[in-house]
Amino acid sequence: MIADAYDRVLQALEQALPGLTEDDLNLQPHPDCNSMGWLAWHLTRVQDDHVADLMGQEQLWVKDGWYQRFNRAPDPKDIGWGHSSEDVAAFRSPDAETLLDYHRAVLERTKGYIATLSAADLDRELNEPWFQPLPTVGVRLVSVVSDGLQHVGQAAYLRGLFKGKGWLQASDAIG
Repeated sequence: MIADAYDRVLQALEQALPGLTEDDLNLQPHPDCNSMGWLAWHLTRVQDDHVADLMGQEQLWVKDGWYQRFNRAPDPKDIGWGHSSEDVAAFRSPDAETLLDYHRAVLERTKGYIATLSAADLDRELNEPWFQPLPTVGVRLVSVVSDGLQHVGQAAYLRGLFKGKGWLQASDAIG
């Protein structure tokens, strides 16, 4: 079920992003709001960061050089948290296919990791004493997918706001 939830983030991205230009992806409805490109980048960066941490491995952002395709620094801490309105406005999204390709790569790694987990693995507490109670691996995986679903919903809303109705056909709805 956890892997299915992660698949749904990709399905929603695949409905929200295709056909958009880079200008569309960088459009903000207000100077204090995130763009569709930033939202797609951020939700994928959070997933890459958190799953790599759970695995004890390097993020694909750095390992596979995704930062180069986004014209950004290879900073593994650059996941969008703490970005100011100015940082978001300065973000320049690559094309929709690059956003989707990065997400697909992170998703495949995530699903491969999830497939290795036992119930005991999901219940393992993380050493993060600033959270009480301590989060578990399962809780972290759920929080990441929740974040992803919220942000892809925001991106889908912006697409409808900027492009109008019709980009999602009833037959495309996620069941």
